[in-house]
Amino acid sequence: MVTTTKGSAVLALPSDTEILVTRDFNAPRHLVWKVLTEPDLIKRWWAGQRGTVTDVTVDLRVGGTWRYVMTADGGFEVGFHGEYRELDAPAGMVQTEVFEGMPDGDSEPSLNDYTLAERDGRTTLTVRTVVSSKEVRDGIIATGMEGGMQEAYDLLEELAAELAEAK
Repeated sequence: MVTTTKGSAVLALPSDTEILVTRDFNAPRHLVWKVLTEPDLIKRWWAGQRGTVTDVTVDLRVGGTWRYVMTADGGFEVGFHGEYRELDAPAGMVQTEVFEGMPDGDSEPSLNDYTLAERDGRTTLTVRTVVSSKEVRDGIIATGMEGGMQEAYDLLEELAAELAEAK
């Protein structure tokens, strides 16, 4: 059994318009990539412990789109969508992201830059999110996104470890 690194994502705010998340996974990079990008696997981790993923659409190509929808434990629907701008499997990707329920909506999508680096069978994921303003950045943080992210990344690691053990 693989030891996981539960709750170990580190969130930083390097500027007024950036969120930086770093998380180590006890799994090889190609499996972390697989869990990050395959719809059937995304459904199993993306909502963390906060609801049920009801729809995942992934067109994994530059210019392709993605959309994830969950029903939160409170009974309301939460959706996000975006477009893939750069893909370099399994080293990383750049994508836009729009929260479909943003109050007083910021119509500018965020830009998420994912980098996956492997060392000794472990993967470090770095996600740099750039938004349009400090208010948007602070609004994202205020949603409780860090707790949900920790839960989701814990599940992502468990799935990657399951895939590694199945080989």
